[in-house]
Amino acid sequence: MSGTENRRMRHRPLLVASVAAGVLLAGGGGVYLATTSDGTAAPGGAAAAPPPLSLGATGDGAHRDGGPGIAPGEPDPNGGGAVYKAKGPLPEGPSSAAVHRPEGRVTSAEVTRLASALGIPGTPRLEGEVWKIAPEKDGSGLRLDVSAAAPGSWTLTRYDGGPVGDTCLKGKACPPPGEAKPPSGGPVSEAAARAAAAPVLKATGQDDAKIDASQLMGSVRVVNADPVVGGLPTYGWSTGIHVGPGGELVAGSGQLKEPAKGADYPVVGAAKALEELNRSAVPGSIGIGGCATAPPAADTAGSTAGNAAGDTATAPCEPDAAPRELAVTGAVFGLAAQFVDGERALVPSWLFQVEAEAGAKPHTVARTAVAPEHLVPPAKPTPTPTPTPTPDPGEGTAPARQIESYRVDGAGTKLSVTFWGGVCSTYTATAEESADKVSVRVTEKPIDPDRACIAIAVEVTRTVSLEQPLGGRAVVDAASGEPVPRK
Repeated sequence: MSGTENRRMRHRPLLVASVAAGVLLAGGGGVYLATTSDGTAAPGGAAAAPPPLSLGATGDGAHRDGGPGIAPGEPDPNGGGAVYKAKGPLPEGPSSAAVHRPEGRVTSAEVTRLASALGIPGTPRLEGEVWKIAPEKDGSGLRLDVSAAAPGSWTLTRYDGGPVGDTCLKGKACPPPGEAKPPSGGPVSEAAARAAAAPVLKATGQDDAKIDASQLMGSVRVVNADPVVGGLPTYGWSTGIHVGPGGELVAGSGQLKEPAKGADYPVVGAAKALEELNRSAVPGSIGIGGCATAPPAADTAGSTAGNAAGDTATAPCEPDAAPRELAVTGAVFGLAAQFVDGERALVPSWLFQVEAEAGAKPHTVARTAVAPEHLVPPAKPTPTPTPTPTPDPGEGTAPARQIESYRVDGAGTKLSVTFWGGVCSTYTATAEESADKVSVRVTEKPIDPDRACIAIAVEVTRTVSLEQPLGGRAVVDAASGEPVPRK
């Protein structure tokens, strides 16, 4: 697959989640929860303007427009030919709302309180930037790891022990350290799972969170809790608690400290946010029989896409079909997790309920509600020649691709990423871990760089092993710096 096709397949950020309870039905009124301004008073009694908000800004100083990627199977408004149309009136919302950012450090007492709710005995010890409570002796039992920096991302893992060293059966490999045996038996009821998770949610100040206990991972039932912060529902800041067949906790992750209220920003109504969402959409599609090259960039004088040899100009690629309309049936004002200046924060956002298409489920799309004039404009990408030149001998790799989604195994140490690739290359995924995120990079190596190859898009999945369980850490595409949605 050419680098041009790769760029065409990249998506702008757009948060996509399962249908959230309590979404306001369109035409059902304008219910919302407003927050008051905490801006510093300026001369004359006016509030000082808040600093420009850099949504999606990463450590390299690049900025994105705050609209994240999409999950597989969900409509793609940025290149998938989808536009959103409201079926009725949408709420106006408040005039302003605050960004909430992690602040401070996690104390030993806070870790001990969480450990007690999880049923883990022992005293936490600080190793580098992580608080740890681990079982002694053979290491079997529950282990808790908590990031010392706010928001205190924590992970719970269980190790059931196993043969090691000379006790391993001849010809059989010992299980890796930290690997848990799959629980046996049938899953507990949703009510029982909620009851098992309740002490943990209370210890983390999330006993008023929106709870969903419908998810099953084999015989383990997962309780997902989306906390309320500043009186607003949240997306992307959830706690997940895995309950085994006997009602015991077998795994979990979340944030220990609630983000602190920051500066207030003027916000737009749901109709305006929906307009901005559609404005960012680019009709068209990529796939088998689709466009394999990008149209010339508007700011590249005299630039046209050439053929594989680069010596013949071709016409710009046209969309395969007219954009399809997706119905928005309601909206609710809340806070969505995004990267702000390279750190995770909760940003005022509109959560739109999108009607299900044939064979799919209804889903929720979040769009930043902060007024556009208070956002740092996204950085313009550097124009790249089309097609991408063949790598020099020995270089061997093509530019990294945009990662579509990820999933993680029950132990949290096997991270599988899914992305679009081609039939003429091989792909490798690597991960770089930090206390609050895991950056995954996918590299491409052409099978035969000197041979012409048909541009057919295929879905590819690669798995990487993590040194520590993923827990509440964000998964980030290392090439773009954008958060990756969970499948």
